[in-house]
Amino acid sequence: MSHNVCVFAGQGAQVPGMGRDLADDAEIAALFSKAGEVLGFDLARLCFEGPAEELTKSNVCQPAIFTVSVAMYRALRKRFDGANFKMAGGLSLGEWTALHVAGVLDFESALKVLEARGRFMQEACEAQASGMVSVMGASEDQLKAICERAGVTVANINSDSQVVLSGTKESVAAAADAAGGLGVKAIILNVAGAFHSPLMASARDKLAEVLARIEFRTPEIPVLSNVSGRPHESDPAAIKEAMLRQVTETVRWSDCVKSALGYGAGRFVEFGPGKVLSGLIRRIDKGVATLNVQDKATVEQAASALKD
Repeated sequence: MSHNVCVFAGQGAQVPGMGRDLADDAEIAALFSKAGEVLGFDLARLCFEGPAEELTKSNVCQPAIFTVSVAMYRALRKRFDGANFKMAGGLSLGEWTALHVAGVLDFESALKVLEARGRFMQEACEAQASGMVSVMGASEDQLKAICERAGVTVANINSDSQVVLSGTKESVAAAADAAGGLGVKAIILNVAGAFHSPLMASARDKLAEVLARIEFRTPEIPVLSNVSGRPHESDPAAIKEAMLRQVTETVRWSDCVKSALGYGAGRFVEFGPGKVLSGLIRRIDKGVATLNVQDKATVEQAASALKD
C-alpha cells in the first residue's frame, strides 16, 4: 500500500505575507510568538509584512521558513488528525524541518540552529565572493567537463535534468560560459554565495560548536538525508554528522525522492511557501501525486484529498 511523505521548503521560497492567514488560529499565533521570543526579533511581523530585503537575510529567512512550514504542518494535522506521514524530507534548510516533525530536535532547538546556520553561511558568503549556477539538460559527461574547466562543484542534484553548481564568482561565470559552449542552458542564480560547497567550510565548523550543545533524538519516522539520498540512520550522533556534512556537500534531492518512491511513497505533501519541491518531484516522476500546503485554502484542499 502506498503512503504519504511530508516534504519541506528550502531557502529562497520566502515571501512577505507567508503564514499570515493561518495565524488567525490562537495556537498558530502562539507558535510565531514563541519563535520571536527564542530569536529575539519579531519573526511574525517579518513573515506577515516583510520587508522582503530583511526577510531574505539568511539568519532571518532560515528560521522564518522553518516556522511557517511547521505552522502549516500543524494546521493540517489540526484540521485532519488522520493526516499520517510515513516518511519526511526537505530541501537543504527543509531537512531541518523534517527532522523536527520527526521528533529529532524540538522547536526551540531547531530555531536556534537555523538562526546560527543562516548567520554562519552569510559570513562565509561575505568572506569570499561566490555564487551558484543552474544547469539544465546536461549529460553526466558535460557536467563533468563544466566542473573541471571552471573549477566548480555540484551543489544540488534537483532532478535528472537540473543540477546546480557552486564556486567563486569567477568560476561560476566560467561555468556558465563553458555550458554555453557545449550548447547547454545555464542560469546564474541570484543567491548570496556558494551554498553546499567547500566554500562553506567555515560555516560548517562554527555550526559544529552549536550542534554540540543541541540534543538530537532517534527519528519517529524515517527522514531522508540530503547528503546520502537515503533515510538517515537511527543514531542521533550520525544524524548530527550528516547535517554538518550537508553544509559543504551535494544535496541529492533527486535521490531522496527516488528513495522515497522505492519505500512505497504514493503522494508527497509539500509544506512551506511556494511549489518548488512539487515541481521538482514531478520532474523526477511525472506519475506521482503532490499536494501543497501554504495557506488556509490549501490546508482545506489537502485535508479533503488526504481523507479520500
